[in-house]
Amino acid sequence: MYETDRVKIANSSLAEAGYKKLAWAESRMPVMMKLRRQFEKERPLEGQRIAGCLHVTKETAVLVRTLVAVGAEVSWSGCNPLSTQDEIAAALAADGISIFAWHGMNVDEFYWCIEETIRFEPTLTLDDGADLIFRLHRDHPDRARRLRGGTEETTTGVHRLRAMADDGKLLYPVIAVNDAETKWDFDNVFGTGQSSIDGILRATSVLLAGKTFVVAGYGHCGRGCATRARGMGAHVVVTEVEPIKALRATLDGFPVMSMEEAARVGDLFITATGMKDVIVRRHFEAMKDGAIVCNTGHYDCELNLKDLAALAKGVEELRPNNECYTLEDGRRIFVLAQGRLVNLAAAEGHPSEVMDMSFANQLLSMIRLAREGENLPPAVYEIDPAQDREIASIKLACTGIEIDRLTPEQVAYRTDYSSGT
Repeated sequence: MYETDRVKIANSSLAEAGYKKLAWAESRMPVMMKLRRQFEKERPLEGQRIAGCLHVTKETAVLVRTLVAVGAEVSWSGCNPLSTQDEIAAALAADGISIFAWHGMNVDEFYWCIEETIRFEPTLTLDDGADLIFRLHRDHPDRARRLRGGTEETTTGVHRLRAMADDGKLLYPVIAVNDAETKWDFDNVFGTGQSSIDGILRATSVLLAGKTFVVAGYGHCGRGCATRARGMGAHVVVTEVEPIKALRATLDGFPVMSMEEAARVGDLFITATGMKDVIVRRHFEAMKDGAIVCNTGHYDCELNLKDLAALAKGVEELRPNNECYTLEDGRRIFVLAQGRLVNLAAAEGHPSEVMDMSFANQLLSMIRLAREGENLPPAVYEIDPAQDREIASIKLACTGIEIDRLTPEQVAYRTDYSSGT
């Protein structure tokens, strides 16, 4: 462990390996690089102190470097005990960034790292899952009231913050980055789908073709997982509690059933709901020998592993991020990444190309809060649709894609309610 008053990471000697991964990510993130060049002279974040709590990946490092390049001071922690890539943490530390993150920390260490970023006296927060925001509100309310604003990256965090705002408990404005169309329709669908399959394959090396692949939840993340698994030849089954999402899955061609039914037929299960206790004792009891279980929701409570442990006579790690629970009757259930985010704990997270747009939204939201946050009352705010369109337009231009434009006549026709057949 390497530790100073501004840094605690696993191994500072990993920085060179981290820089190589960073170089790759920057080559895949043209929107972020364009915005960095655009704002580094203006430095709109000059004087801002940003506390970040977000997975320490190569893509996150591109965001951190960009925040610093446009004027901010930054202190960072990881938002999941198993998602930090130690070589990236080392590279950021070598860049002079204040960072407290390492792979495999326990829960107490996780919250200690968050506290260290709060000690930094931030003016803005950048969160994924809202653990930093909740810690500030619970333990440092006076400090929270002085904050200019914050952002939230993921669906689970946005849901929790909206509930907090509805109760009148939110103390500063937060922008729901997750709800930007250039975030959820790309990061959540394509990013989660591909990276979750990547994590499953790294942890198991199983053949997906022919397997019955159960996806719990058919939101954006679940839809991405279902689509990608079907593309690899799996027989995908969806479980849901929302009738509209269940109907959407049905019309997309997926069988929909209850988890009680699915537990008996599934070979591989992935939860993507944001809800606790999606798979519990009665489901584990019904599973076939050799079933594989994992989670791609933000928190590990979607799988009730205490229930599974109570059924097991032994647990053994057979390969990295793959634990075999042997039940009393001899059946084996394999749990990936300790029930935490399989795409980050067992793989590298989302591809850089989709994080390019998500983190562009983070950057522009930080700039908006630096300029306007003091005048915004505490609430959860949406991304400006114009920002969504700007990011999509930059992404298209960077990839060499041209699209049509409406003529003046077409623009007029769009709002001409007098036109008929």
